[in-house]
Amino acid sequence: MLDSTIHYEKKEDANDLHFYDGASTADVIAGDVFFEILDPPELSYSYRIRPAKDFGAPFNQSLHFEKARLVPTVPIHSCSDILNVDDIVGHIALSERGECSFVFKTMKAQQAGARAMIITESIDKWDESLDHLIEMVDDRMETEVNIPAAFLLGRSGATIIRTLRKMQKKYALVNLPVNMTHVPISKMNQPPWIAW
Repeated sequence: MLDSTIHYEKKEDANDLHFYDGASTADVIAGDVFFEILDPPELSYSYRIRPAKDFGAPFNQSLHFEKARLVPTVPIHSCSDILNVDDIVGHIALSERGECSFVFKTMKAQQAGARAMIITESIDKWDESLDHLIEMVDDRMETEVNIPAAFLLGRSGATIIRTLRKMQKKYALVNLPVNMTHVPISKMNQPPWIAW
């Protein structure tokens, strides 16, 4: 069971997930994207991701996933050939940060047939006190990446991966993107471990 009583320090950067009172929703989510998990119910929240800055395709209106699979890759770091290709083809790959670059991970997901890639902190290494959305940038590998990629907070990624493992599920069903532009922050269905 997750401890929903964790408190986070509020910061004054409107681009940070933990923002000061008075910031508009548009300021907070500018450039970021939301997705929602439909199944399993234990993970049925809206999650904020930060798209890659200068590689891959953009998350735009022409890209829409409805009841798509969010599939943790095997191996989870995606730094070698992905083994669970049958589960990933046409869906969204979920990988952990580390061992190789964001671009390389995204390229491996693309080679496995993924239509998008979400990367999160390593579930064994993330530091709750430093958990924040980061900018994923091109590593100048000159690798052709044509699918969108984004970064997910470590606690959210760890919770998704651990919950799926515990339930012995290969994937979560998601809608991506979800338009949150005009949704008041108090009405967003955020995970209980995210403090606004």
